[in-house]
Parts: sequence; structure tokens; C-alpha cells
Amino acid sequence: MRHIISILLENEAGALSRVSGLFSARGYNIESLTVAPTEDASMSRMTIVTTGSEDVVEQITKQLNKLIEVVKVVDLSEAEHIERELMLIKVRASVKEREDMKRMADIFRGRVIDVSDNTYTIELTGDCRKLDAFIQTLDAGAIIETVRTGASGIGRGNRVLRV
Repeated sequence: MRHIISILLENEAGALSRVSGLFSARGYNIESLTVAPTEDASMSRMTIVTTGSEDVVEQITKQLNKLIEVVKVVDLSEAEHIERELMLIKVRASVKEREDMKRMADIFRGRVIDVSDNTYTIELTGDCRKLDAFIQTLDAGAIIETVRTGASGIGRGNRVLRV
């Protein structure tokens, strides 16, 4: 099962390395990882997407809580949450293909953010299923380059990750 683990940790050198090292030392895979400072510059929020059984994720959570830099750990997948990912995708867009590419971007609520003689760069946000669906609708030969951030997530309603 896919899990989104959100971690509040002290913003200091080596913290990211220790968290990712915990995963690799135990043979757990990280599908995506995002990290950035929070509104409090001394804290960072890390979002890790991984797969595993409930027991595996419980074990990961217990191990994460043992790390000195980790302040709080929440498995967002346990309750209602909002999840988004950013994708930048560069596609072939010759004069005759431009209208179709623009229409496809509009259908998926994307934006063309860069135009050259033969390419469009499109920005899309959404959950991973939406971004995957966009890629699937394109001809594989049309895709030149793809960059994805990985998931970021937040609990819905009153559910917060704070000290």
C-alpha cells in the first residue's frame, strides 16, 4: 500500500541524510522525497512517499521518531489529506501541433510556461494519477523531457503537523 509520511524535523545539516539513511539501511524504498523549511526557519517539513504494509510503515514511523532531529511524524494516508505534485514537461510542438498541445494542457488545467520554435514547456499540478494520465494521453515521441517534484501533502480540516 502507498503511504505518504510527513515529518517535521529540525532544519540542520545532516538531518535529511539521517532520515534517508534510515530507509536504505532497512531496505525500504523511497518513491519520492520533498523537503523545505516551514514558516519557522528552524524547522523543515519532509514528505516521503513509500510503499509497504501497515506493519512496515509502523516500524518506519517508530524508527523515525527515535532520530534526534525528528520532532513529529504523521502518516497522512491514515486520514483525509490533500496531495499535490508539480510536473514540468517539455514536448514537441511544431506549428501544426501547437493547438493540440495547448488544448491538451488546458484540459488538464496546465499552463504553457515556455515556448520555443519547436517546443512547449507545460506546468501541471495535481495528484500523481492526474500527471500520469497527462503523460499517457501524449504520444511518447512528443515528450522530450519530464521533471516531477514528488508528492507534497497536508491533512484536511483541523489535522495539522505542528510542534
